[in-house]
Amino acid sequence: MATVPSSTLRDRTFLACLPFESMSPPPFGYGVDQLVRGHARLPAGMRFGLLTNDAATTASAPHGLGRQALLGAGVQLVRLFSPEHGMAGTAADGACVPDGFDPATGLEVVSLYGERMHPELAMFEDLDGVLVDLPDIGARFYTFIWSMSQMLEACGQAGLPVWVLDRPNPIGGDLAAAEGPMLDVDHCASFLGRWAMPIRHSLSIGELARLWNHEQRLNVELHVVAAAGWNRTDHWPATGVPFVPTSPAMASYQSALLYPGLCLFEATNLSVGRGTSRPFEQIGAPWIDPSAMHTALTARPLPGVESERVTFTPSIAPYAGERCHGVRLKLIDPERFRPVAAGLWLLAWTIRHSQDCFEWTRYPTAANPTGDRHIALLLGRRDIAGLLADPATPLLSTIQSATAVPEWRGRVEPHLVYPKSVGSTSM
Repeated sequence: MATVPSSTLRDRTFLACLPFESMSPPPFGYGVDQLVRGHARLPAGMRFGLLTNDAATTASAPHGLGRQALLGAGVQLVRLFSPEHGMAGTAADGACVPDGFDPATGLEVVSLYGERMHPELAMFEDLDGVLVDLPDIGARFYTFIWSMSQMLEACGQAGLPVWVLDRPNPIGGDLAAAEGPMLDVDHCASFLGRWAMPIRHSLSIGELARLWNHEQRLNVELHVVAAAGWNRTDHWPATGVPFVPTSPAMASYQSALLYPGLCLFEATNLSVGRGTSRPFEQIGAPWIDPSAMHTALTARPLPGVESERVTFTPSIAPYAGERCHGVRLKLIDPERFRPVAAGLWLLAWTIRHSQDCFEWTRYPTAANPTGDRHIALLLGRRDIAGLLADPATPLLSTIQSATAVPEWRGRVEPHLVYPKSVGSTSM
């Protein structure tokens, strides 16, 4: 096992150095698999808390729960912490989740998406360290990463070391594919984004932890147990592992890649397909003209994706039980597809061609009970929604400017875990 220090002296990244011939790639595995396989180790005799959920499975068949695999490997887990959607990952979007007990392990579960978002220091008194084993889908406003940020912050205050059991970014780690807008922390910080970063960040959760520990001066003794067999340009299908839904509406890799753009429609009176078999793959409303929307997309095709006219009936608001008309996006070249740019273009077209019916809406959640300013919090800037609605605004140049984040690469490169591939030990 190789230990590689980051620019923060208290950070350590553990790369899996497996007994394979030098030209043979290691088998794919998450950070939790590396611990279970014995290619990374935790200090003996320590008692741990674990931030996780049911979507944090092992990569090895039969893909059991990561927390059960850790217990089976002799890791002493004392307490579990869960993010939005709860330990089972089935709670409704934005719903307050209570504390409870885990039926799989019998351990206490402390919810970090309900009456509290930040762990209480008293919860650490019987712990020697904290593990984080959470999936992510690569979008700033997917809240699991912000639950991790709260845990890192609390552990820094308590003086507890943290081990992030890393997982690949399912929509790829190519930094050239990162898309803004960059979060305006002064005006748009929330639980959809606490610190400055673009919507599509192209990092793993371990890399985010390293970045935040350095930039926010969290003073955490941070260890990242790297995944194995992942090249950062790979999207999820390249892993060969089934995609596990991370929440009720994140049903597939396709949903995950489309989510950074189509989630913007949450702040409108259109359905994003929640309550259908294809959430975040389609948008629609009873008043949309699907032929006009499809024709517009065909006339100005978005790179990497095609559209088709569709009618669907969602079981979740808005328009629960009503027939909605719109378009479904079909990925044809995921590496070329830029979801945020596509979402902004679709949003602008809808606003400008449906002004009599289109509305911005509130989106109440446990983190934002009033639901106010949802589009600004998603975008991370206050001005973009108005620009999209203004027909005098040059749309393509506006989108290009909003999504460009040239400074991001330079900020994150010192904290990368996977500069080329996980099998490489050169950093």
